[in-house]
Amino acid sequence: MKRILVTGAGGSPSANFIRSLRAANEEYCIIGTDADKYYLQRAEVDRRYLAPLANDPKYIDFLNYIIEKEEVEFVHAQNDVEVSFLSENREKIKAKTFFPAKETVKILQDKFESFKLWEKAGIKVPKTQLITRDTDLGILLDEMGGSMWLRAISGAGGRGSLPVYDVKSAKNWLDFQEKNGSWNGNFTASELLEPETVTWMSLWKDGELVVAQGRKRLYWELAKISPSGVTGATGTGLTYSSEELDDIARRAVLAVDDKPDGLFGVDMAYDKNGVPNPTEINIGRFFTTHEFFTQAGLNMPEMFVKLGYNESVPVLEKNTNPLPDGLVWIRGMDFLPVLSDINTVDAAVAERDSILEKL
Repeated sequence: MKRILVTGAGGSPSANFIRSLRAANEEYCIIGTDADKYYLQRAEVDRRYLAPLANDPKYIDFLNYIIEKEEVEFVHAQNDVEVSFLSENREKIKAKTFFPAKETVKILQDKFESFKLWEKAGIKVPKTQLITRDTDLGILLDEMGGSMWLRAISGAGGRGSLPVYDVKSAKNWLDFQEKNGSWNGNFTASELLEPETVTWMSLWKDGELVVAQGRKRLYWELAKISPSGVTGATGTGLTYSSEELDDIARRAVLAVDDKPDGLFGVDMAYDKNGVPNPTEINIGRFFTTHEFFTQAGLNMPEMFVKLGYNESVPVLEKNTNPLPDGLVWIRGMDFLPVLSDINTVDAAVAERDSILEKL
């Protein structure tokens, strides 16, 4: 039985990872840590420990204490802060981890640095500029075509993001961000793309693609409570494939790392010409709702752990988009997720319209 430590175990991203391991073909003993005393109680683990924050000087010692006490063999994190910490300190962790090169993690946790590499590689990306206190927001807004997307260069869940259409709104939003620390040099302005977004979740080993699967986001859950409409919580996801998407996503990964290892989740948004533009790569972790793929028959966390143990995984007949298009994963607060398909959804719409025509 493999003994796995999952940090941030009480969060939704970790819950999807843990549930996927529970659905695997072998048994796992899963130990969980979380720095939030309330989140810890909901972690779906066999043992749980309240942890200090990753910036605590004793965090490594704490993790190693739990690793030795619980005979942990492998450690995985599902949030950017702990991915960054574990990657940078991987040699000090007394258990296996599975990350790409340290420099790759650093670059991909900085959205502006990754943008520069994609632009250099000739990949279509939204026009983007780093904002400093010397930036003339009026000129910048004109260059972006009268609208632009402001966002922090690091963080998840649409951190600091807002579409703006005038200088006053842009300035007020940036000033508002001072509560989280200076925005100077920590925000970008980008060309405003279309709302349609897609993620290409991929798993690599020694520079070779093991498996990748595309997923469109049909809408953000709780979008109405977010100023930008982006909440970081997918409401419904749809399995989706496209040769163009596959090609751009591969190129986006290889532009940053020519020998990728581990997890690369390429987020893309479509421009007005229908071309998917990379906007970020979530590195070293799965996107939040990856149990979708597991329940549909593609257990990527199981494969990830096996590769982290240097074990072989079954060779897929089709390693890019092995799942059929049109599956949907419908989720929401306090509801168990539902796996369905787009034809079933469309049938309900057709039935309603048919009834209304008769009335």
